[in-house]
Amino acid sequence: MHELSITWNIFELVAEAAKGRKVNRIIVEIGELSGVTADSVAFWFPEVARGTEVAEASLEIRKISALARCEACSAEFPTTSMLTACPCGSFRLKRLRGEELIIKSIELEEVP
Repeated sequence: MHELSITWNIFELVAEAAKGRKVNRIIVEIGELSGVTADSVAFWFPEVARGTEVAEASLEIRKISALARCEACSAEFPTTSMLTACPCGSFRLKRLRGEELIIKSIELEEVP
């Protein structure tokens, strides 16, 4: 259920940036290790934005796959958990991506 509060925060940031202008499109990036379910954000967004300048905006969610680097051998590889071992056997990993929750862009209606 925390996706509702996350969606509300996304909405508030977008509405603040829009400053009353109509929002056409929003692109959000969500990492697979972020703990945020993209489908839930997509579900809640129309409800949160209802009746506002953001209500008709299309919400594009880009899922970011997780990537780690082994601190022992420097290999980079996809991972779904930091409990995964590197192919070399080491568990000393550094996350490179996959925990993101970013409002990548907001497309606003032009002011005449």
